[in-house]
Amino acid sequence: MANTLPLVTIFGGSGFLGRYVTQRMAQAGWRVRVAVRRPNEAIFVQPYGEVGQVVTVLANIRDANSTRAAIKGADAVINCVGILSESGKQQFNVVHNEAARRIAKLSRQEGVRKLVHVSALGADSSSASAYLRSKAGGEDAVKSAFPGAVILRPSVLFGPEDSFFNKFGTMARYYPVLPIVHGATKLQPVYVDDVAAAVEHAVLGDASGVYELGGPDVESLLALMKRMLGVIRRDRWIIDMPVGLARINAFFFELWHKWTLGIVPLVVTRDQIKQLETDNKVADGAKTLADLGVQATAMDAVLDSYLYRFRPEGQFTDLTSSARNLHG
Repeated sequence: MANTLPLVTIFGGSGFLGRYVTQRMAQAGWRVRVAVRRPNEAIFVQPYGEVGQVVTVLANIRDANSTRAAIKGADAVINCVGILSESGKQQFNVVHNEAARRIAKLSRQEGVRKLVHVSALGADSSSASAYLRSKAGGEDAVKSAFPGAVILRPSVLFGPEDSFFNKFGTMARYYPVLPIVHGATKLQPVYVDDVAAAVEHAVLGDASGVYELGGPDVESLLALMKRMLGVIRRDRWIIDMPVGLARINAFFFELWHKWTLGIVPLVVTRDQIKQLETDNKVADGAKTLADLGVQATAMDAVLDSYLYRFRPEGQFTDLTSSARNLHG
C-alpha cells in the first residue's frame, strides 16, 4: 500500500461503531491505523482494505506515549472510544474526558489536520447521569485542545452487533417477562452505518462544530420493545418497573457482575436508569445527519435482518409457519 495515500488513526476502530468507520475509511482510499489495547484481537478489521491498507497498533489511551505513537504521521484522527458502564480502570471520566483531552492535545501537537470526536446525544454537564456528564466534559476538553474538531453526538445505536435490541431480544427468548424502566422516555435510535457515514463525511468534507445524530423514528422505550417483539414474533409481558425497584435490581446486578468478574452479565446499571430520566432525541435547530449528506435509515429497513435469530424457529420461522398452514 503506497505511503502517499492519506493516513487516518481510529481509536476504538474495532468496536461496534469503529469497525464500520474503519471499513468506510478504507473504501474511501485511506490508509487506516486502528489503535486498540489488544491489536491481536482486532485483526479481523485488516481484510476491510487491500493488503497492508488496514493495520492494528497498540495504544492505551490512558498512556501519552502509546497514544502519541498511534497519532504520529496521521492526517486525520477519529476517536470512537466509549464505554457504557464502568469497570476497574475503565471509568467514565478517564475514558470519556481525560483520554479525549489527551487524544485531542496530542493530535494538535502532531499536526493532525482533522479530528472527529464521537460523543453521545444528551451529553450535559448538569445531567444526573455520570456517563452523560463525562461525555460533556470530553466535548469541552476536545474543543479546548483542538478548536477545529468536529463533534458527533449519536443517539442509541442499532445494528447487527448492537447492545440494545440484541440484549432485549436475548431476554425475550428466555423469559416470559420483559422488564423495563422509564418506558415513556422517547428515544431516537440511529443506524450504526449512518453514523459511520457521518464520520466519513466529517473527515472528507468541510464539516465543523457539533452534530446530533438520530434516526427518522422517535419512539418511547415501551414502543421500541413492542416493535422488537413484533420483529421476533414473540408475545411477552412488558413490565414498566417502578424506578425505586429498578435501582435496587440494578445495584445487585452491578454487585454480582463485579463479584463474578463479569461472568454474570450486566443487564442494567443505576447510571443507565438515570440516563432514561430524560428524552434522548435530536434537539430542534441542531445540525443533523442531513447536514452531513447522510439520509437516515429507518429501523424497519434493518431490524429484521439481524433480529430474526430470536424468533421461535430462527430463520426458519416463515417456512415452519407455511408448513403448519399446509398441514392444517
